[in-house]
Amino acid sequence: MNVTQTYTASCFCGSVELALTGEPEAQGYCHCESCRLWSAGPVNAFTLWRPEALTIEQGETHITGFSKTPQSHRKWCTRCGGHLFTEHPDLGLIDVYAALLKEFPFQPAVHVHYQERVLPIEDGLPKLRDVPVEMGGSGEELPEH
Repeated sequence: MNVTQTYTASCFCGSVELALTGEPEAQGYCHCESCRLWSAGPVNAFTLWRPEALTIEQGETHITGFSKTPQSHRKWCTRCGGHLFTEHPDLGLIDVYAALLKEFPFQPAVHVHYQERVLPIEDGLPKLRDVPVEMGGSGEELPEH
């Protein structure tokens, strides 16, 4: 029997609730300046999903967004300012921040934009200068330190 898993997420105040069905296309850590500034942390844990995997269960009227670049449309809750997800139209994927997903078994496989790191992480995972070749990047690996 093939059972499809559903994971839930919400904003900081709980006004917006999301559901994600299935499994993400990729999981890892992003070290780019945009993600660091957006997340207010030295690194951002991401999960990339096909858009059809995401359902807004509650609070759609409380979602607004901002696009610093055409590659990333960041969304958050208008009531609490809590971050929700980022649409990546060029990739055809949505990044739902790993920290928001309840009971999700986060299993990072890669670090992207590692050349922009401010916090070196030695965990044995591949460290890419930008992003994988399949996503339009060089796929070039960098040393951990």
